[in-house]
Amino acid sequence: MVKNRYRVSSDKLKKSLFNKTFTNSVGLAAGFDKNSVAFNALSCFGFGFIEVGTVTPEPQKGNPTKRLFRLLKDQALINRMGFNNDGADIIAQRIEKIHQCKQIVIGVNIGKNKSTPIEKSISDYLICFEKFAPMADYITINVSSPNTPELRSLQNRNELQNLIGALVKENHKLKKSIPLLLKISPDLSFSQIDDVIQTIEDFDLAGIVAVNTTTKRINIHSKYRNQSGGLSGKPLFKRSMEVVSYIKKTQKKPFCIIGVGGIQSSNDGLKMLNAGADLIQIYTGFVYQGPRLVKRINQELLSSIESN
Repeated sequence: MVKNRYRVSSDKLKKSLFNKTFTNSVGLAAGFDKNSVAFNALSCFGFGFIEVGTVTPEPQKGNPTKRLFRLLKDQALINRMGFNNDGADIIAQRIEKIHQCKQIVIGVNIGKNKSTPIEKSISDYLICFEKFAPMADYITINVSSPNTPELRSLQNRNELQNLIGALVKENHKLKKSIPLLLKISPDLSFSQIDDVIQTIEDFDLAGIVAVNTTTKRINIHSKYRNQSGGLSGKPLFKRSMEVVSYIKKTQKKPFCIIGVGGIQSSNDGLKMLNAGADLIQIYTGFVYQGPRLVKRINQELLSSIESN
């Protein structure tokens, strides 16, 4: 009953990317179902794909509470969760069970443990890669959360190339390689994004997820605006659109662009797709608007397709 209520079923909405068929272009961003405990229920809300995690090798509690704040006036959230999750072993067991009967694409977002020194972080990503490569449809490399100390330094060109190079090397050893995507920060400069694009193209990654949360607080009015952590939601939309548009115009090789950040309406979703995103993800919009947002975006997208 729930599935019929929210899903828009049409072959016209299907999209094939990196040898995967997405029933539609609207996905749930990582961070919502961190431990893959709600995948089956969430898949009934009309999503074309769901990204779980962020997952780290070892379980960790994350940052002290209170660590999640609703900014109602701004239709935004601030979180400083700190990769709280059950760890790769337990989450892999859950995903393996899901993998047998899932009907939509599932991605796994991976990161490093807080206790792992930044210079040894590659080993954490390799552990997670080894766990999830056999069962995920794609893996997203998260180097852009502001809530794990020094994590964002992995976006620097040399560090990023070392990390991506190590993962790609292991990926090539598999009988069937898995699509690898990279999730980036909205706070990168365009010259830094150029380096990221070059790295993606050099290593033939499947795609990019743009963008993560921001540490900037521009024109924020809610009382929690000065809380530390990553800001998501409506105030991020303009920047996420800029980044997606820039990537689309700058890329020299084709790779998938997943646009995420501030999508609160069907119009926002179409704007992001028209800006160059191949797929989109929602998180804060799902919190504020509920599952009907997924249906509204897909209805609007279908109407746009049929009118052309």
